[in-house]
Amino acid sequence: MNATWEPTAPGVLELPSGRLVRGRGLRRPLPPGPQPDFAIHLRGRQPAPVEWESRWLRWPDFWLPSDRAAFADSLRELLERAENERVEIACGGGVGRTGTALACLAVLDGLPGHEAVGYVREKYSARAVETPWQRRFVSRFG
Repeated sequence: MNATWEPTAPGVLELPSGRLVRGRGLRRPLPPGPQPDFAIHLRGRQPAPVEWESRWLRWPDFWLPSDRAAFADSLRELLERAENERVEIACGGGVGRTGTALACLAVLDGLPGHEAVGYVREKYSARAVETPWQRRFVSRFG
C-alpha cells in the first residue's frame, strides 16, 4: 500500500518529517474521503468496531493512557506506518487525548517535548492537550 492523506484534508496534521496523521473525534461522523488503513482509538471503554485495522488503548477522558508502554509502542508503529499508509488517532471528541497523542507523536518524530504542545495547537487544534497533566506527560515523553 502506498497511500497517505492529503495534507489539506480536515484534521490532518503534518509532522516535522512530513508524515501525515489524521486526528478526529469518534463521536462525530466519519469525514468524507478515504478511510484510514490503521487507527489508534483512545477511549475509556472499547469503541465500536470499524472496517479498518485499529487498536484500542484504554485512556479515560481528561486523564492519561492506562498502559503507557503500550501507548508508546503503538505510536511508534503508527509513525512507521504513516510513511506509506493513511493513519489516524481518535478519541471521543478529537481534542484532549487525540491532541496529547499527536504531540507525543511529534516528539517521536524529532520535535523537542517542550515544543510539541504548541506545534499541535498551531497545526491541528488550538484546544489540543486539555489538562496540565497531559501537557506535562508530553513534555516528558520520549
